[in-house]
Amino acid sequence: MSNVFDILQERGFIEQCTYPDELRELLGTESVTFYIGFDATANSLTLGHLIPIMTMIHMQRAGHKPIVLLGGATTMVGDPSGKTDMRKMLSQEDIAANVELFRAQFGRFLNLENGSVRVVNNLEWFKDMLFLEFVRNIGRHFSVSRMLAAECYKSRLETGLTFLEFSYMLMQSYDFLQLYRRYNCRLQIGGNDQWSNILGGYELVRREENAPVYAMTMKLLTTSTGKKMGKTEAGTVWLDPERTSPYELYQYLRNVDDQDVENCLALLTLLPMDEVRRLGSLKDAEINRAKEVLAYEVTKLVHGEEEADKAQSAARALFGGTGESEHMPSTTLHKEAFERGMDVLTLLTETGLAASRS
Repeated sequence: MSNVFDILQERGFIEQCTYPDELRELLGTESVTFYIGFDATANSLTLGHLIPIMTMIHMQRAGHKPIVLLGGATTMVGDPSGKTDMRKMLSQEDIAANVELFRAQFGRFLNLENGSVRVVNNLEWFKDMLFLEFVRNIGRHFSVSRMLAAECYKSRLETGLTFLEFSYMLMQSYDFLQLYRRYNCRLQIGGNDQWSNILGGYELVRREENAPVYAMTMKLLTTSTGKKMGKTEAGTVWLDPERTSPYELYQYLRNVDDQDVENCLALLTLLPMDEVRRLGSLKDAEINRAKEVLAYEVTKLVHGEEEADKAQSAARALFGGTGESEHMPSTTLHKEAFERGMDVLTLLTETGLAASRS
């Protein structure tokens, strides 16, 4: 199976796309430049970002050319998709710092040195743009009534939608137009919650340039019940080892529900699908072996083989009585603290087992 469209479909990535037969033929006959955008709303990527990262890896392996678009400008506005209220406003300095941290993290998964991957910041074309120029040239292509029908906006009408957020779709759409003009980018890929925004860009490029471009959305990382993965009682699962240690990442994936193992193996690892299906079909106690493979493969992808070995060894020592205990997360407390007396809430927060006393 050499066509990457078939590979992504078999592994469960694709949710929606425009003209699927045309797009499949294009991906099977030409090297296509495509892009995925990432707003720098935090100082680390999360577990959920592995879905677009894996998509880029599969696409690049098939000979296509990725553009990683970092949202230095769009992060200032904030995407309302999936949000019940306005995102926290970040300073320009914080956004710029997050953009650089994202750039470094992408370097773990994609070779950014040989020119095969472009990393672009959309602040390049927005920073000097005049408001009247933007609304006159771009805003005229967008119907307000149609925008309000989009789920990302419709769900916010009761709780309040700011004009700032309302402009997000236009900005994301303009990104696609700029990337088409600069790099002949012909495909935008994003999470399925981005379908309305992605269609906006697809239609804008077709109207402005009369060009055959395409749009595709990927499955979000969810459980079989539809609950978003990547959250724990302690908070988000991050790809930065300082925020979520390799051991914590390993343990999170080691403990996924049995019915989610095959889906996670297909989406988050590069294992052949025959092996994915074999591991996913294991039952009862044997499914734990599949979970170990999942946890190890993803931890190796994110943090490297050495850290994955350490995390697996620590987990086996703690829960199976085998392996080495030296790599288990630990906290050192001086005995004087206990001589003075320490309540259980203080102990939990000091060891990091609870985020706060509340």
